[in-house]
Amino acid sequence: MNAKYEEIDNKYVVTLEGEMDTAAAIDAEEVLKPLYTSDGKDVLIDCKGLEYIASSGLRILLSIVKGVRTTGNKVILRDVSKEINNILKLTGFINFFEME
Repeated sequence: MNAKYEEIDNKYVVTLEGEMDTAAAIDAEEVLKPLYTSDGKDVLIDCKGLEYIASSGLRILLSIVKGVRTTGNKVILRDVSKEINNILKLTGFINFFEME
């Protein structure tokens, strides 16, 4: 699992690659934790390389949403695979994100 983010055009762009299973989510959370407290920027999460996400990974995404929404900003998911999209729909998490 590889998770990273950078600031581009006044928003944070997150790249997720690989499988975000329970073990990988621990490392991903350490990288992404600064996004839990938004500083007024939208967050774009590129899921093109994301192959799998466990409930612990969904919890990380939800924590990002909570922080970003406190400042009136949004979290956008881009290039979500059919499988990940199905997981988001089944869990109801799809309602928390804008999709690209």
